[in-house]
Amino acid sequence: MTVTHKENSTPLYAVIDLGSNSFHMLITRQLANSVQVVDKVKRKVRLASGLDSHNQLSTSAIARGLECLSFFAERLQDIPPKNVRIVATATLRIATNRNEFLLPANKILGQKINLLSGKQEAEYIYLGVAHTSCGAKQRFVIDIGGASTELILGDGFVTKQVESLDIGCVTFNRLYFSDDTLTTEHFSQAIAGATKVISPLVKRYKKTGWKLVLSGSGTMQALSEIQTFTHQTSGIDLAYLQEIQQQLIACKTIAEINIAGLASDRAPVIASGLAILIALFESFSIQKIQLSSGALREGLLYKMLPEITDINIRQSTISSLTEKFHIDSKHAKRIKKQAASLFHIYKEYWSLDEDNNLALLNAACDLHEIGLLLEFKQHQQHGAYILQHADLPGFNQAERQLLVALVLLYKGKIDLSPLQKQTVTSVKQVSYLLAILRLAVILCRRRKDDALPDYQTTIVKGKETEVINLCLPTEWLAQHPLIADELLQENTHLAQINLSLNIYCQTQNNP
Repeated sequence: MTVTHKENSTPLYAVIDLGSNSFHMLITRQLANSVQVVDKVKRKVRLASGLDSHNQLSTSAIARGLECLSFFAERLQDIPPKNVRIVATATLRIATNRNEFLLPANKILGQKINLLSGKQEAEYIYLGVAHTSCGAKQRFVIDIGGASTELILGDGFVTKQVESLDIGCVTFNRLYFSDDTLTTEHFSQAIAGATKVISPLVKRYKKTGWKLVLSGSGTMQALSEIQTFTHQTSGIDLAYLQEIQQQLIACKTIAEINIAGLASDRAPVIASGLAILIALFESFSIQKIQLSSGALREGLLYKMLPEITDINIRQSTISSLTEKFHIDSKHAKRIKKQAASLFHIYKEYWSLDEDNNLALLNAACDLHEIGLLLEFKQHQQHGAYILQHADLPGFNQAERQLLVALVLLYKGKIDLSPLQKQTVTSVKQVSYLLAILRLAVILCRRRKDDALPDYQTTIVKGKETEVINLCLPTEWLAQHPLIADELLQENTHLAQINLSLNIYCQTQNNP
């Protein structure tokens, strides 16, 4: 018997990014209306550290880079050349002896490396962010690399202002932290050095403006990993950056850096990257920055993929997960319809946010049964695990935690801990969203579109708790004893979030 795998007909795509700090290889394929990562390889080559005062690459830096490419070349053998993009960035742009690296590198890879200009690099970075991020379309995208920093203002998929600055975490490490000591003076000098380069752009960028600031750089990744480790996922602000700066100064040397949640491979350049980020915050008066899911590699990938257009990123992610995990989309739509109805009824009582919070509630409705593919018994825990670890383009880390909380708690006992860990909104607001989801799930228990009667519901604020009044026909309740019993039990569960449920009945044509 011959077994034919569907994925055999799905071509692989590879992107290789020869950065100033790290070399990356990303291998993907298109699956279920989305991009599935098949393999990732990353090596800390630190090419920029091999540049001397005359911008000559050292023999040892070239050797490190070529050795890494020999690893990448093995993996490229299985991928059609037309599906491969290989680019080099800042260090090889400025290296006066770049050909001593590029010529043998081309032979090793069997393909020509495309040396990107600073503007090209910035535009691809923005495209990667635009294809993987949701929220405001007027974005300020920051990418701190090893030898350059890209600053891009854009709207949707179109760039408005693009700059590539010759400041990076590897080069700044050599300039300001060369003796490996972490002092207030070294940080002040590094921040001042970055500010001097940034300042000519400030007036022009502020004039164009932005609504959302995003970054997917290694520095941002490191800072977000520290936040996640300490259960802080609300985005990064200046106060947080200054807190990390003080922690680094307390470590005294780069070799002695020991911050909970910071990976050892990120430690050598975290101080210099942090100094550049602080300078950006102070220069542009940035209030908060969020980690983006994509950057240069994703921009190159989406430019190469067929039929990739301006689509709703979140909906694409949800559709992909629905197909991969065989979610009952008709039932999810049923739940979403009920949840939306309850949301709009309760919106004024509870001052609910009709923008992002409603969108996240809808996403939770779509995905609440994602764990059923594994087993029913613990499907809520499985669903939460899947959402915690899956690729979720369009959802930042804070939004992911809210989805995890709603899926984990959509029925049964309510544990306050997941609600408290999310930082998209207040515990009270997420409790309201959870109550709406839970009621919608109970009311749709029959999994039939015509099973629900017309009903009325209101909110009454009591002394200690808020009461959800739900008026259902007596005859309907009598015909649905399981749903009626679950509604009675729900009152006990909702008490954990300071809500109560009052079911009162009306006879047909006689309230």
